[in-house]
Amino acid sequence: MHPHKPHYDRHAGTDANKAFLHKISRERIDPAGVAGGTSAADLIDGAFLSYNGGRLREGCQLYVRKMLANNGTIGLALSGALTPAGLGMSCLVPLVEAGFIDWIVSTGANLYHDTHYALGMDLYQAGPSLPDLELRENQVIRIYDIVFDYENLLGTDKFFRTLCRGEAFQQTMGTAEFHNLVGKYLAEREDQTGHRGKNLLAAAYRHGVPIFTSSPGDSSIGMNLAALMLEGSKLRIDPLRDVNQSAAIVWDAKASGGNSSVLILGGGSPKNFMLQTEPQIQEVLGLLEAGHDYFLQFTDARPDTGGLSGATPSEAMTWGKVDPDKLPDSVTCYVDSTIALPLLTAYALTRTEKRVPKRLFDKFPELTRRLEEGYAQTVAKREE
Repeated sequence: MHPHKPHYDRHAGTDANKAFLHKISRERIDPAGVAGGTSAADLIDGAFLSYNGGRLREGCQLYVRKMLANNGTIGLALSGALTPAGLGMSCLVPLVEAGFIDWIVSTGANLYHDTHYALGMDLYQAGPSLPDLELRENQVIRIYDIVFDYENLLGTDKFFRTLCRGEAFQQTMGTAEFHNLVGKYLAEREDQTGHRGKNLLAAAYRHGVPIFTSSPGDSSIGMNLAALMLEGSKLRIDPLRDVNQSAAIVWDAKASGGNSSVLILGGGSPKNFMLQTEPQIQEVLGLLEAGHDYFLQFTDARPDTGGLSGATPSEAMTWGKVDPDKLPDSVTCYVDSTIALPLLTAYALTRTEKRVPKRLFDKFPELTRRLEEGYAQTVAKREE
């Protein structure tokens, strides 16, 4: 035996070994057989035990037991083409209506394509292997296995241009204010047509949920607003207002003794914009804070390619985005959001009661005033 190498007797099981096993483990793996008629929530708790299934269960339980508990503030980062697949009306609207989402950062594309449904336009399931040249010749648009008529784009473009020529839009506003105003008209249209619950912007308007777009020019909505500028429109989008308003939401949630959580579907700009609220508060404004309390992310990206740069929970912690003391409660599940979101929605609606909406949009004047006061105090101290 090598004199410097410790000897391990694999056959000498001790109480210390067993104690260590119990220390690092959770529950013994001994699930009941899956039965017909099992609910999604029971399936997740009973059969999603390990690997990404285990992380999905942990994420669902984190969302219900800690993120939603004690009236915590929850932000949703939304990327990818989720609303064209119907996930807006099937999952996001029910979560908003249940009070389970308090503020949102979304790509403009998700909001634009979701508007098709509010305007009574149809999208269809298809297959991923389609003759794209033939589709183009027949004016059919494809988003992977979703297809729809090119007229949907033209009609939705016309809707946004006509609406935004109105007097109410002739001003400078942040994206949350812009989306709230659009949501007002879409909510009215839903009520007129009897198709309430089809549109995320309308649901967010009804429940006072602010929706930001971190890249307002990067979508068909932004493209149409740019065209209106050429006509002489006075509508201007102020993205810096968004930075302060989103930081004000998080600052108020923490400064008032509550907690702040992030639910991230995919990645991209919405993910970073939501997470940067904490560096804005701590690094730029100089306010005392420790980071978001709870972090739940569903993604198929990898950190080693840069696709998750700065956004795995532990890496985000180094930026001040996640509270180090709450890092063990963070969950990253490497699974397609189109799989995870319906399961998370079903789990939350089954396992906990609905909450009264916080209506954060209505509170923006007060929230931003508090942030301004905190920053003014920081500036005063720096000048002393």
